[in-house]
Amino acid sequence: MDTGRNDLLGEIASDAALERSDFLVQSTEQLVKFLERHRARIAELGGLTLIDEEPDYLSIAPDSTFRSRTRFLDDSTGEWVSETEVIEHASELVELYNPADVYAAFAEAARESAGLGPEPTGEEDVLEAAGIGTDETVLLGGAAAEDPYAAAADSWAAGQVPLDVDDDEAAAHRLYDLALEFQERSQRSEARLLEEFEGAAAGLSGVIGELIIVDDDDERLALTATGRFRAEVIPEDSGGEWRTLEHVDQLVEFYDPTDVFGDLADSLAEAYPSVAPELAGEAVAEGAEGEPTA
Repeated sequence: MDTGRNDLLGEIASDAALERSDFLVQSTEQLVKFLERHRARIAELGGLTLIDEEPDYLSIAPDSTFRSRTRFLDDSTGEWVSETEVIEHASELVELYNPADVYAAFAEAARESAGLGPEPTGEEDVLEAAGIGTDETVLLGGAAAEDPYAAAADSWAAGQVPLDVDDDEAAAHRLYDLALEFQERSQRSEARLLEEFEGAAAGLSGVIGELIIVDDDDERLALTATGRFRAEVIPEDSGGEWRTLEHVDQLVEFYDPTDVFGDLADSLAEAYPSVAPELAGEAVAEGAEGEPTA
């Protein structure tokens, strides 16, 4: 096998692993700050149930630790078994959950706890709530705004409950607003991370060619020869129709960069065992254990 090609693949795999680690560190720091800022409010509310959709369950206790429930089929008994895990630190949580989904869950839980109706989250809703028509241009400092939707969101957020609240309903309002804000920030951060990786991988991918990362019945993800990610998915509400994702802003709606980088590294190791010989050795050992004895 071409040693130069293996070196290029090894660089992609190593960079993907580093980006994954960096993303986890940044996501953990952001989530820790969010939790610290609202520790007293969460305690006053007695905790919140963030996700309760069978079989998924996630809640935060008054002491800001999380409870996650998993459900699996026990092959030995043929029965479904539920296990509850205590997650004490944000670093553990971001290994298990997409941070954007966690913030969205906080927003939804706070909204339901306060008995609120739906708040504007889409582009048109945010603009309408801020009193801005969809065909208008938002001006900041005499120049066209780089992101009119962000400006509209800021305008809407400015009219919400101030930070110095002293009752649980007002705290829920403010927590809801902040959860939405951090969800958007998390998605923008994830998109930038994928975009940075695409730029760094462009030259290497041009030598290797397109690499298939995921190829399932309802999703396909690849790193193209230009270094860009391209995916096709079947969303739950699409009626079985495929949707093509060609930009990082679209990708983060369906993919966690942590998983993308990890799956990319796995695909490279599987296609070119020499880039990760320790994994190849483990695979050989597992295969040997499964061989029947004479």
